Amino acid sequence: MNTPMRRLLDPTHEATPARRERRPRPASLKGQTVGLLDISKWGGSYFLDRIEEKLREDGAEVKRYAKPTFTRVAPVDLKQLITSQCTLAIEALAD
Repeated sequence: MNTPMRRLLDPTHEATPARRERRPRPASLKGQTVGLLDISKWGGSYFLDRIEEKLREDGAEVKRYAKPTFTRVAPVDLKQLITSQCTLAIEALAD
């Protein structure tokens, strides 16, 4: 029996995705500023509320952000704002 061919598509529409080095994880969250990005899908804020609670318990400062819509990538100015204000970021996706 022949197995059907499957093709994976890159949702970012990059012909050749950029390779990015992972930054090392911090030893502690104490003193870190963590940006929480809500992509504006239903349920994401509930997840981020709990994450924020846990991060604050671990000594992190938390800043909240939201994309205008989940149907598009985050605007460049929003990404730049998060990068300028935070040392770490978490993006929430939920339904």
